[in-house]
Amino acid sequence: MGYCDWASVDENNRIYHDSEWGIPVHDDRHMFEHLFLECMQCGLSWALMLKKREIFRECFDNFDYDRIAEYGEEDVERILNREGMIKSPRKVNAIINNARCYREIREEYGSFCEYIWTCTGGRTILYEGHEDGEIPVSNGLSDRISRDLKKRGFKYVGPITVYSMMQACGLINDHERDCPRRDMINDNYPTVRLGRDEEIY
Repeated sequence: MGYCDWASVDENNRIYHDSEWGIPVHDDRHMFEHLFLECMQCGLSWALMLKKREIFRECFDNFDYDRIAEYGEEDVERILNREGMIKSPRKVNAIINNARCYREIREEYGSFCEYIWTCTGGRTILYEGHEDGEIPVSNGLSDRISRDLKKRGFKYVGPITVYSMMQACGLINDHERDCPRRDMINDNYPTVRLGRDEEIY
């Protein structure tokens, strides 16, 4: 069975690849979890994010953005004192800030998923060349979303981080051509094919 190359790095990567990566997400809590992991990963390895995911879940109320949005200084201290937690006050405060901004988008659009999926017309994008490994670290769409999120007050949401989130949440299908997960997603979810640098609108 063929797989995306990165899926064979270790068992955590394989499980994440086979069960989550690229499957379209339409649940706001789950979407926030992916955004959380991508923001926390900035400057660190993805393997570390998967290794510490349960610690994140414990420290941040199972990624409940409503609860996180209400966190104060005592919560920041609690999180930073948790054994095994990434000791970055800036990132912890950014996550809390992002939860508050996340709620504002929900109030405006009804859900964060509605906001983000509007950017792809509700379909998973299949970019020309990506199935053959010609995958960029960011593109015009991730740059546009990044700029809008930053304007709304989000932190740690550069175009590379946003592109990674879009891959993880199935807005883009970047599984390799021979990876069975690519066909599974294409067969079960609405998709749109675009040229390598083509925009959805």
